Amino acid sequence: MKATLTARSALLAALFTSAVGLAMAQTPAPKPSPAPAALSDSLPIPAAPEPKQSNSWVLLDAANGQVLAGENVDERVAPASITKVMTSYVLAAEMKAGKIGRDDQVMMTENAWRTGGAGTDGSYSGFEVNKTARLEDMEKGMVVQSGNDAAIALAEHVAGSEAAFAQLMNAYAKQLGLENTHFVNATGLTAEGHYSSARDLALLGRALARDYPEAYSYNKIKEFRVGPITQRNRNLLLWRDSSVDGIKTGHTSAAGYCLMASAKRGDQRLVAVVMGDTSENQRAVDAQALLNWGFRFYESHKLYDVGKAVATQKVWKGKADEVRLGVSRPLLVSSPRGKYEQLKPTMDVPKTLVAPIAKGQKIGTVKVTLDGKTIASAPLVAIDAVEEAGFFGRLWDAFWMWWESA
Repeated sequence: MKATLTARSALLAALFTSAVGLAMAQTPAPKPSPAPAALSDSLPIPAAPEPKQSNSWVLLDAANGQVLAGENVDERVAPASITKVMTSYVLAAEMKAGKIGRDDQVMMTENAWRTGGAGTDGSYSGFEVNKTARLEDMEKGMVVQSGNDAAIALAEHVAGSEAAFAQLMNAYAKQLGLENTHFVNATGLTAEGHYSSARDLALLGRALARDYPEAYSYNKIKEFRVGPITQRNRNLLLWRDSSVDGIKTGHTSAAGYCLMASAKRGDQRLVAVVMGDTSENQRAVDAQALLNWGFRFYESHKLYDVGKAVATQKVWKGKADEVRLGVSRPLLVSSPRGKYEQLKPTMDVPKTLVAPIAKGQKIGTVKVTLDGKTIASAPLVAIDAVEEAGFFGRLWDAFWMWWESA
C-alpha cells in the first residue's frame, strides 16, 4: 500500500504546474498504513448510533470541524452548564492577553454566592462568601464541580459584572464563527435569549482544546476539594473511557441532561455533543456510542505540516524566482477508513505572483476532496519571504510578463 501511495504522490507532483491558477497539490507523504477496515470499501458505513431521547446531537471531527453525524445540529437549544466552556475560553483568552493572571485573588461576592451558591438548586463550588481564592482554584471549582457561584465570581472579576462578561462571551463566540449562539450569563442557568446549538458547542469545545490546552486540561480532573467539601466531576465517561479527557456536562429542567464529551485516540480527536437527554447515565451512554462509532469507522491523517512545502510557485520581479507554499497550521482530515487513497488535494493559487512577498502571507488555498465533496481546506501561505528585485530585474520580468500575456 505504501508503494502505491508513493507512486501516486509522484504522479500528482508531476501533474502540478505552478503557472496555472488551479493546480494539483502534492499528495502528502503517507503515514504508516492505517488499520484495515472490517468492511469492504464498497460497503457503506453503518448509520451512527442515534441517541433516541436527545433532541439535538452531533459528532464532530476536531481536526477540521467536519460533522461526521448529527441531527438538528443547528437548532437553538438551552446549553445549560456547557455554557461554562465559553466562560473558560474567555478566561484563557484574557489571561493570554495579560489582563488577568492565574494567581489573581477572586472575591466570592455575596451576589455570586446568593445567585449560584449552596442555597440554590444548581451546582456550587463551596468557596466561602466574601472571601477570596486564587483564580486558578476558582476556575477548577467552576469546571470540575460546575460551580455556578464560581462562574459568576470569575465573570465579575474579569468584567465587573456578569452582564458585561456575557458581552465578552458573545464577542468571542462571533470570533469563533458560532452562528447560533448567544449568551446572557456565565453559568448556563436558564434565561431568555441564552442559547446555543449542538454544532456550535462542539466547535467551542474544539476551540478550547486547540487554543488553550492547559485550560482544557482542567476538564479531565475527576474531583476537586474546596475546604471540607470534595465533589466529583459529573462526566461519567472520565471513569469509563481512558481516551475521554473532557469536557462538560449540563442539566436544567429546560435543557434536560446534556453532555459535551471529547476523546483523543492517537492523532484523532472527536467531540460528541448530546442535548436534552433523559438522565445522567443516558447522556454518557449516548455520547460513548457516538465516539466509538466515529473512531471505528473514521480515521484522521495529517496531510501537511507547518513549515513543509506543499508546492512551489513562480514569482515575478523578485530576488528569488519562486516561493515555497505551505500551511500555517497542520492540516488534518478525517475520512472513512479505507478511503485515504481516494483523497484528492488541489490548490487554488493566483496565476501571477509579484514580489515583494512577506513570510506567512496568504497566497491561496489548499483543498481536499473525497467523492467530489470538500472535506478539508486551509490557507496556503508563503514559507519564505521574497524581496523585490532591483530596477533591471523588475524591468526584465515586466517585459517577460508582457510577452507571456500578449
